[in-house]
Amino acid sequence: MCPWFAAFWHPTNITYRYFADRDVFCAGRVSSDDLERVVQATGGSISSTCSDIQPQHLGTCEKFEERQIGGERFNFFEGCPAAKTCTLVLRGGAEQFIAEAERSLHDAIMIVKRAIRHNTIVAGGGACEMEVSAFLHKYADTNIPRKQQAIVKSFAKALEIIPRQLCDNAGFDATNILTQLRVEHRKGNIWAGVDFDNEGVRNNMEAFVWEPALVKVNAIQAAVEASCLILSVDETISKFFSPLCLRSRIYI
Repeated sequence: MCPWFAAFWHPTNITYRYFADRDVFCAGRVSSDDLERVVQATGGSISSTCSDIQPQHLGTCEKFEERQIGGERFNFFEGCPAAKTCTLVLRGGAEQFIAEAERSLHDAIMIVKRAIRHNTIVAGGGACEMEVSAFLHKYADTNIPRKQQAIVKSFAKALEIIPRQLCDNAGFDATNILTQLRVEHRKGNIWAGVDFDNEGVRNNMEAFVWEPALVKVNAIQAAVEASCLILSVDETISKFFSPLCLRSRIYI
């Protein structure tokens, strides 16, 4: 651990030697984004010269050290007085695993961000999709005549893909759980969703499985817009086919 730290864009060997003789850790070729984050966290400032360094130019932190993690070395600033963020170090056996973990973590952080900005929440685990699907089925039976019912009911059935996929990802019997969800929503349990702990159905609002309502609204709006776009096409949607499909007379 070193009590002093200095970072530079393009240091020279003389710079390294100068600060090493004075027990100051010197980091070279630090990106501008990293420098800005360090400045904001420690309360220091970026200087173009070392000849006139004042106390107000220096930042502080409770602990600074360089650690070896895997095959790389990282500089850790702990206890920064002005820090409002933190850094997460992801490790994995392959680049694909790290990328997938990064995407999952980013999605989780964005969900929390939206939940903080918008106070309205709904139950997750496929509860909203099943409730909207049940409503559309009932609406089609009572208010839409003849063949137009097929369009609404097809859209309602498509919404059930979300809880079905959740069941498949968890290794559950999707058909059995979807049947239970339909029964619960017909009874009026609007927050009934997939129970991942006991492989069943539960009230996910009481189980604290929540999602921001804004995310659900945007997802359903995007689905409706995509459906309307497809229905507006009055010609062939796609003419792309592979040689294998051509031989078997199956077009995609």
